[in-house]
Amino acid sequence: MAKVYYESDADPKHLAGKTIAVIGYGSQGHAHALNLRDTGHQVIIGLPASSASREKARAQKLEVVEPSEAAKRGDVIVILIPDHVQPKVYQESLAPHLGKGKTLLFAHGFNIHFRGIVPSPEVDVVMIAPKSPGHRMRELFKEGVGVPALLAVEQDASGNAEKTALAYAKGIGCLKAGVIRTTFKEETETDLFGEQTVLCGGVSALITSAFETLVDAGYQPEIAYFECLHELKLIVDLIYEGGIKYMRYSVSDTAEYGDYTRGPVVIDQHVRDTMKKVLAEVQNGTFAREWMKENETGRKRFLEMRAQAQDHLIEKVGAELRKMMAWNRPAEEATAAQAQARR
Repeated sequence: MAKVYYESDADPKHLAGKTIAVIGYGSQGHAHALNLRDTGHQVIIGLPASSASREKARAQKLEVVEPSEAAKRGDVIVILIPDHVQPKVYQESLAPHLGKGKTLLFAHGFNIHFRGIVPSPEVDVVMIAPKSPGHRMRELFKEGVGVPALLAVEQDASGNAEKTALAYAKGIGCLKAGVIRTTFKEETETDLFGEQTVLCGGVSALITSAFETLVDAGYQPEIAYFECLHELKLIVDLIYEGGIKYMRYSVSDTAEYGDYTRGPVVIDQHVRDTMKKVLAEVQNGTFAREWMKENETGRKRFLEMRAQAQDHLIEKVGAELRKMMAWNRPAEEATAAQAQARR
């Protein structure tokens, strides 16, 4: 069984008097920084002068400095910027200021596991990975509720790396829910595999393929959208609340029978074999090298795929149908704002 830590396992003294430098102020960065500040820790934010997030952090009464200055002043340096950006920022701004007694903390193991970042052996390297989007993590923290997280120790130069990580987990509120011990390898490989085969790649491809099957067969796109995409939330919410068993209990017997008999026909041995291939490419670094090269060469293919996907009929139909759903307006507005920011 996995090792699980709770609040009684952590001692805040292992962060007492230390400055925590949070590099980045996006979804995770803002939640970590504000939660730490609210639990009494000294926090500074590392952002370049060109970052639009500087004003957001300052509006929250947080001190903002250049990443290099944050790394110089910080005892715990928390890297919460995108995976493909981390190696360059690390080499140029962080590495020159890391040394004995400092801790490098990640929320995802990608660059440590695939050696995009190779810290000095005299630095502690740990991970606290909350299993929640940052905005939700912040909301629950303010309600006095934590979100689960993962903990890993890659380097323990000081002999206190785990204690520092646990104090940090307590500071962001995750020990209220529980923190599970893992490794950088396990967290990275399972995270990438889950994103590609289920959470993002698998689900979006399954939805789109089902939608196209109905439309190609002559059914109205609006009806196909409701049956293949819109109602998915109802099912996911049931699974989230009580597992697959609870979902099957809650749906009709007809739906449950279709689940048992047709689900394995769609997700057959061929799909399982493909998943094993995807996992192998995660494990051997093929995906990591491909993704980093894509960024190094200008992201042309990535941006083309994004544009093509956004132009799909399912997105056009969905945009119109969601106008019927008053409760869904904030999500629509956020998506529009993100699209504008990317232009």
